Amino acid sequence: MTGISTKGIYGLGALYYLTLNLHKPSIQISEISQNTNIPQNYLEQILANLKKAGFLKSIRGPKGGYALAMPPEQIIVYDILEALEGGLCAIECRTDIEALKLFWEDAGSKVRQIFSLSLKDLLRYEEMIQRGNMYFI
Repeated sequence: MTGISTKGIYGLGALYYLTLNLHKPSIQISEISQNTNIPQNYLEQILANLKKAGFLKSIRGPKGGYALAMPPEQIIVYDILEALEGGLCAIECRTDIEALKLFWEDAGSKVRQIFSLSLKDLLRYEEMIQRGNMYFI
């Protein structure tokens, strides 16, 4: 199983920032970079990948930038990470032991379940922060 690199973390952060700012028609890369502490050169590459994957649209012109290509409830964290990382749950089980095969299948399923939240679902964490009710498990 591969881990989640800065590409996945930064990509999710950029899309989350766009979700928080849905009231704006588009947001320039420099604003996203500044407000998420993502290096702008790296962010440009990540946003290009996210656009290619269909999560973003770009708007040209002086007030141009990036915006979500679909509503946040339709953008799933797992899909974002898969697009940026590739093979997020690619567990290659090289054993003939049936119990271990079942274990690795179960682990992959649980990873997919954990990351099955939408960008809209992530706003609940923002609400918890605003209320001061932050819990960690």
